[in-house]
Amino acid sequence: MDCFYTTPWISHHGAVDGVTGSCHEYQLAPGYAVLIDCGLFQGDEQGSGSKANLAINFPLNHIQALIVTHVHIDHVGRIPYLLAAGFTGPIFCSEASAHLLPLVLEDALKVGVTRDEQLINGFLRAMARQIVPCKFNAWLELPAFNGINAHFRLQKAGHILGSAYVEIKHLLNKRPFITVFSGDLGAPYSPLLPAPKPPYAADVVVIESTYGDKLHENRRSRIKRLEQVLLHSLQDNGTVLFPAFSIGRTQELLYELETLIHRLRNKKIHQHLRWQELTVIVDSPLAAKFNVAYQQLAACWDNEAKKRLLQGRHPLSFAQLHTIDSHAQHLAAVNLLASTRKPAIVIAASGMCEGGRVVNYLKAMLGDPVHQVVFVGYQARGTLGAAIQQYGPQQGYVTIDGQRIDIKAEVLTLSGYSAHADQQGLVNFIKGMRRRPKQVRIVHGDLPAKQALQAALVKYANQVVVA
Repeated sequence: MDCFYTTPWISHHGAVDGVTGSCHEYQLAPGYAVLIDCGLFQGDEQGSGSKANLAINFPLNHIQALIVTHVHIDHVGRIPYLLAAGFTGPIFCSEASAHLLPLVLEDALKVGVTRDEQLINGFLRAMARQIVPCKFNAWLELPAFNGINAHFRLQKAGHILGSAYVEIKHLLNKRPFITVFSGDLGAPYSPLLPAPKPPYAADVVVIESTYGDKLHENRRSRIKRLEQVLLHSLQDNGTVLFPAFSIGRTQELLYELETLIHRLRNKKIHQHLRWQELTVIVDSPLAAKFNVAYQQLAACWDNEAKKRLLQGRHPLSFAQLHTIDSHAQHLAAVNLLASTRKPAIVIAASGMCEGGRVVNYLKAMLGDPVHQVVFVGYQARGTLGAAIQQYGPQQGYVTIDGQRIDIKAEVLTLSGYSAHADQQGLVNFIKGMRRRPKQVRIVHGDLPAKQALQAALVKYANQVVVA
């Protein structure tokens, strides 16, 4: 037997009613399935309690492999629970993701589960035995089942370093059948990363829809807006605070801040401050590790970024950049910037303000009109970031650690900085295929975004469904 005679079945264990918890099961035959991602829920998508959605509440005995699209926590955060539930199969991912995944999950375990180094190291050793680094654009065999063979390959998704979309190929009624899982697709012309290219063809596509109802600014406009925001925000010498994910968004921001500082050096922000005198702070131990990892993986950068390196520029390690390591240094920085109003840019995790060092900055600065909070990423429903984004422009308030904090700081959003493709990018991914897909399944988005993308895709596929 060398082919399947029934159409594969797709089950979604996350990223259906929102944008977090990505976990999709692809069942090729009875007793044979693979998982694509196994991510953590965030914000309101955690349900009645986060612990309830950490457990693996679906059968595993038929799951032969896990394929990871990229290492954001909403795509990999449940892997420790997957292994604890008994999964011993291979974990396929890109070579860069194999480098980054242990960093992400070590941090996630320390923050959310345990500080026991022995337990954490035991998990990391177990996971290391299961990780299989994969080259891009190379067909690889999935574990065989009853003489049936299926193959997969990873293609660059342009979302974060190492991110991939997945093609799975097998025979159905003696003909090749290809299913694509998009993971998170990147926006074109994002810093550091090559833009995703559509697959040649697919029978079924499972596609994200985070910004399925939005259009982003182009990169030139986005950089200009960043420059204008900084010129406006730094006029009164406050701190410009960027809540940002440690991997992906932080590196993109640094790349474009270096672009501005290099291009505008010797020009004045205001009477007492030139661009090259501006202090840029990364206050996130995990982001600092990722900055190092990104530099170690410079071979994966796009041509523009590699050219800058050849010119002697260091987009992720420039003179104005300062990294804060210890907790004591972090608290000192918060107190110094809040009390002196020294002009500075701070990039701190987490991106949705649900924890991490950004929370201390928010508690210290939200009540002072001299400071600005600038959001550059999606804020999931129910997160502190979403609340600040909603109530800040109204001079409202939020509650942090049981304390009411009136929002007097200016709250801004630079939506063009999303690392996700917008509606046009998602449409181009489907439209660019040489053969029209039989079905497109839309996941990983709020309902309005899904419905808008569905309407935009109907002319490019035989069937478009909202999962």
